[in-house]
Amino acid sequence: MEKLLSAEDFSFWDKNGYVVIPDVVPPQNLQAVIDEIWDFLGMSPDEPDDWYREPATKGGMVEMYQTQGLWNNRQHPKVHQAFSEIWGTQKLWVSMDRANFKPPQREDKPDWKHEGMIHWDLDTSKRPIAFGVQGVLYLEDTGEDQGTFQCVPGFHRYFEEWVRSQPEDRNPSHPDLEGLDISKIAGKAGDLLIWHRLLAHGNSVNRSDRPRLAQYITMSPANDVDEKARKDRVHLWKERLSPKGFLGDERRWEENNPPAELTDLGRRLVGLDTWSGQPEEVD
Repeated sequence: MEKLLSAEDFSFWDKNGYVVIPDVVPPQNLQAVIDEIWDFLGMSPDEPDDWYREPATKGGMVEMYQTQGLWNNRQHPKVHQAFSEIWGTQKLWVSMDRANFKPPQREDKPDWKHEGMIHWDLDTSKRPIAFGVQGVLYLEDTGEDQGTFQCVPGFHRYFEEWVRSQPEDRNPSHPDLEGLDISKIAGKAGDLLIWHRLLAHGNSVNRSDRPRLAQYITMSPANDVDEKARKDRVHLWKERLSPKGFLGDERRWEENNPPAELTDLGRRLVGLDTWSGQPEEVD
């Protein structure tokens, strides 16, 4: 199989802590999740005055986790290949993460003002900090002014040096941004952006006239020997539940649908089937 990441891509990854892989999933996959988001929210793309109410949130998180569209992207072979090349192994489990719908800022919607944020999805005061990655799939073309992903490029390389310059009581989840250069990363529909978990990141302010639409996806090495973890993952998929630590949808909207259908690859990415006997390293 042809590589997705070139030597130049890995050099960019090492320097900046993120990489963008274009055209990872086909348009029909993207549209399926877009349609699910609108359906979940009970909104229409043609009625922007109606975008500013629950279950939407000003920060953009959409509390759906187990739809068929989300799973079709998680189990798409090129998505798996991208993470396999980063990790150096095909034996991965996929996250059961959310989508994002961040509406534009409007003067007549002051309660929905959200300037974006920069954070880590881990407690950076704890050691050791294991290597890990995160990812976001651009469902539509997303401009720099559209609430897109933003980060501090290269922060993973000088994180420890930066920590030594900070007070002992620094916020371990939200860095002091003084002196840090933040970049907003525009993307095309179907782009997959993968970033190093130590890269301070977040979404940005949406000053456009369109919402930002995205799906969060990441993968990490499978732990097939941890039977409890494997069964817990299967339970989440089967019962259409949100993972521990996530807010979830109090309406339990997803339970109206059957469990998502999985391919052979999808079954391994969940933990229904193990990776035993599969090749360990990516050639």
